[in-house]
Amino acid sequence: MDWGRFAQQMAAMARDLLAQESVDATLERITASATELVDGCDAAGILVQHDATTETLAPTDQLVVDSDLLQYRLREGPCFDAARAAQGERVFRIHDLTAEQRRWPVYAPQARALGVGSMMGFLLFTDDEDLGALNLYSREPGAFTETSELVGWLLASHAAVAFSSARTHAQLEQAVTTRHVIGEAMGIMMGRHRVTEKQAFDMLRRSSQLTNVKLREVARQVCEKGSLP
Repeated sequence: MDWGRFAQQMAAMARDLLAQESVDATLERITASATELVDGCDAAGILVQHDATTETLAPTDQLVVDSDLLQYRLREGPCFDAARAAQGERVFRIHDLTAEQRRWPVYAPQARALGVGSMMGFLLFTDDEDLGALNLYSREPGAFTETSELVGWLLASHAAVAFSSARTHAQLEQAVTTRHVIGEAMGIMMGRHRVTEKQAFDMLRRSSQLTNVKLREVARQVCEKGSLP
């Protein structure tokens, strides 16, 4: 492997990831980069665990979606384990899925039927949080080597930072937008009902509680219609 060229590719990818304008765009660039940079990778996706459910993000191929759905249905599989950081593992590599897999005896034969030959997965994590797992697929057995694993691990390290940064930025943008909308709605209520700022906020909050609608949605409706829902 030409490590000098690879270093240049990784540097370009890192800049590209941080330049994306949304969380979805960042995730799509991560999985696309996996298929471009990791030898043997035919498809990639990110699996995120939400309490009792899982979600597949930015899949590059239907094979990723089918495999994740299979693991979710069976409640077993390497990607499922990686997304939960099972037993503290942060990397997995299955050299040949066509061979017997004692750890996932139900998933493995059905994955072979989907066309999976070998797999790798990497927990996406920062010091503060676990974000899910980046999972790589090959249709050929023995496609992933130790070099592939190293490249995947380096990619996952950059990806975790970019994912976390994009998500934090999106949350901040949403918070600023919500604050602006609530402030505008309070102004409308103050002018319409001749109440104080605190009274206007209390009216919005009571409406939210009575209608079981989030405060920002109540505020949005006030801004659009001029009155409480």
